[in-house]
Amino acid sequence: MRQAYLDHLDTYPDGMWKACRDGHLTASALVIDPDAGRVLLTLHRKLRMWLQMGGHCEPQDATLAEAALREATEESGIDGLTLLPGGPVRLDRHHTPCAWHLDVQYAALAPGGAVAAISDESLDLRWFGYDEVADVADASVVRLVERTRALL
Repeated sequence: MRQAYLDHLDTYPDGMWKACRDGHLTASALVIDPDAGRVLLTLHRKLRMWLQMGGHCEPQDATLAEAALREATEESGIDGLTLLPGGPVRLDRHHTPCAWHLDVQYAALAPGGAVAAISDESLDLRWFGYDEVADVADASVVRLVERTRALL
């Protein structure tokens, strides 16, 4: 999968940006509270699915990690998130209404006592216990939770 992402960027000079109609990289982060055994998911306004925080890269993002952390902070309303060390947790390629997304997925650790605040991009925002995620989210989110937990 990593090579497919590199090939995409080699083929499309604008492959980082939403303007690339043949697909583009996105950055996301699963907000996790390991002490409480839960993750924060957003009910995406357009897709109407429970997902991790994330979205398109912006010109001010120097790295994919910065983009993921920015998106997680904006969409969760939680200040003080930190990315799980070691880089991305996994890669996930999926089709959306705008194009193929080549998502680089991170995990963001919530500080103790974090209180989430819904953004304009969400219909809802909710904490789910690890064992509840499979009941509300698709397989890609379940795999992201599993991989994140394995790295904790």
